[in-house]
Amino acid sequence: MAEWLNMARVYNMKTYKNLYPQIYNLSNLILAYRRARKGKTKKGYIQEFEKDTIKNLFSLHEGLKNETYFPRPLQTFILRDPKTRKISKSDFRDRVVHHAIVNILEPLFDKTFIFDSCANRKGKGNLVALKRFDEFKKKVSRNGKVNGWINDNQIKGYCLKADIKHYFQEVNCKILLNILKRKISDERTVNLIIKILENGGRTSSEFAELKGMPLGNLTSQFFANVYLNELDYFVKHKLRAKYYIRYVDDFVILHQSKRQLKIWKQQINEFLNKELKLELHKDKSRIIPLSRGIDFVGFRNYWHYNLLRKRNIRKICLTIESYKNNKISREKISKIFQGWFAYAKWADTFNLKNIILKDLEK
Repeated sequence: MAEWLNMARVYNMKTYKNLYPQIYNLSNLILAYRRARKGKTKKGYIQEFEKDTIKNLFSLHEGLKNETYFPRPLQTFILRDPKTRKISKSDFRDRVVHHAIVNILEPLFDKTFIFDSCANRKGKGNLVALKRFDEFKKKVSRNGKVNGWINDNQIKGYCLKADIKHYFQEVNCKILLNILKRKISDERTVNLIIKILENGGRTSSEFAELKGMPLGNLTSQFFANVYLNELDYFVKHKLRAKYYIRYVDDFVILHQSKRQLKIWKQQINEFLNKELKLELHKDKSRIIPLSRGIDFVGFRNYWHYNLLRKRNIRKICLTIESYKNNKISREKISKIFQGWFAYAKWADTFNLKNIILKDLEK
């Protein structure tokens, strides 16, 4: 791999041994169990597990300690909200193991992630990404001023809005494991990760050919950041792109020069192909003038204001219709609406919120 990337990876000089006993430690498993059940205490599978919580946790502890633990087959279903996605649901005991792994590994890797990797991290999220985008667009466009005046239609600057094609289905498990091994020298921890990956990846006769991570696993969210941290370092250290934000497999780069963004787009696609066996989505990876507004983290971002994306509005409207038709409870719609309201307040949606609230009150 290129010399610049090795220099950028000074953090990988330190490797960690003896992580496995920390994963199966009973205190860690109890914490993992509490996190796995949070917000889901009324679910049947939680209540089943809690008929004998102590016995089930000790069983997991012994299975992990003796390396006899194997995850159970995933339950797969199709979710349309509005994109069609294949979601894989792990058994609750396996979710406890996922949390146990992430509890130990995340602190080791998170400090190596760039500041503007915003998904699935403590203290980050889509609203942090939105605020950073607002900061960056002001810097790139020089506060939107043209000849000393603010003119929405003449705001300078461009955005490379990019999406990685079929990201979770195309992650190369061998490359991911090699990345993880730079910090993890504990063979038993690596073997446990292989079991998790083999349970969710596409069927293959050899691990070297295994692709994909199941949408829905906590470990998949964590590994997604580990895998694309390679891209983050390439963009920040090789390309030296100053205004770059990534949220899972979506990312933006802002710059005053459209030509520069075209060059970077090609270089990024070459890097993804060569190093990570991925590619940019041709239809969803475009260079757009900032004056036109940019779709990012659920909002349409203009200079003076932000709007909710239409699909987010459709989703809450469909949820309200389900409530009207008695398909979901009053308690559930109240919880959903509170979450949506807190999210929608970051956009200019005063009139929209009032309309939806009145509809809901009826």
